[in-house]
Amino acid sequence: MTGFDSRVRAVRDRAREAAGDLRARALSIDTDPRTMAPHLDSEVYAAIRHGETPEEYRWGPEPPGAVLPDRHSCLQNVVGMCELARGDVGALLACPAPGLAGTFVEFLGSEEQKKRFYERVADGRTWTFFAMTEPGRGSDATAMESRLVRDGQGGWLLHGTKRYIGNGARGGIGVVFARTRRSALSVRAALVELPVPGWRAEPLDMVGLRGAALSEIRLDAVPVPGHMLLGEHLPATRRGIWGAVRTFNTMRLRVAAAAVGTALAMAAYVREHRPGAPGARRAVARAEAARSLVYEAAARIDRDPDRGYLSCAAKLGATRMAVETAHWAAAALGPAGLLDHPLLEKWTRDVCAFEFMEGTGNIQRLHVARGYRSGEADG
Repeated sequence: MTGFDSRVRAVRDRAREAAGDLRARALSIDTDPRTMAPHLDSEVYAAIRHGETPEEYRWGPEPPGAVLPDRHSCLQNVVGMCELARGDVGALLACPAPGLAGTFVEFLGSEEQKKRFYERVADGRTWTFFAMTEPGRGSDATAMESRLVRDGQGGWLLHGTKRYIGNGARGGIGVVFARTRRSALSVRAALVELPVPGWRAEPLDMVGLRGAALSEIRLDAVPVPGHMLLGEHLPATRRGIWGAVRTFNTMRLRVAAAAVGTALAMAAYVREHRPGAPGARRAVARAEAARSLVYEAAARIDRDPDRGYLSCAAKLGATRMAVETAHWAAAALGPAGLLDHPLLEKWTRDVCAFEFMEGTGNIQRLHVARGYRSGEADG
């Protein structure tokens, strides 16, 4: 079991307090995720945005009562995510904040690009997007078809289609992946700021995690100035794919923590509304075991960000456990349980989405097998 120092405990306790605000907004956002105006001035949203922004780009004072995780500590961020998810992940994902795009900009962006990105999201009214996944290809960079073509004037033109992109239809700035050639090192990331010609985005119909506003984006010769291509100041081996691997090693653990937090919330909800429900102790024990593995994986990422074996195993186990907990919770409350308990009904829809975030179960199994063969499982 990973031990917590005073800082990690403070992050956990503050996130636990903030979870109540997210839960209070959960059903409203799920019912109408396009109407976000009543939620945007939330102190919790301000704290999330503040915490995801590097200190040198933060605007305004620290939100009241905030205990912000060290942005470079995977463990602190995963602990915070687990507690926030006990409030509601859909409400959390609806928050306009740097998000995954911000993590990538911080890894690969120049000082000018970082300043441009973080200034744009500082208003609390600008969503970001991270556009890698493509129809029929998922997030497999080796099969990516989106293209960056030189425009003859020092810039690029983006062509292709992206699907299942969080906040794609309402985003204002974000990162888009595409190929400059067919080689392994040709996948690059461009910083795209909207509005821009050739960009068409439509929201997708969603069953779970509706606050994430998944969208499809069509790119028809979208202009990308040369200075908006990320990683130009870095060696070729440390640009697109390198940054994506490091980012995913961290972000898949946040998804795992979200799954664990939601499972713990469901188990607690059932125990509150049906004391003595059969299987409750087992459900809690399984969620707590998954949480321990997620925390251990996060601590390992802090020690070595390039070794993602345990994070893949943790994500695989946590997402499966969350779905099984949802099935148990629905059965524990009886035939009409989900009709009588809309919040629980929402969570049983939400947990199914974790399977597809930051790599499906089959992708994680491949990573686990590869890590096992390479000896990473022994580290």
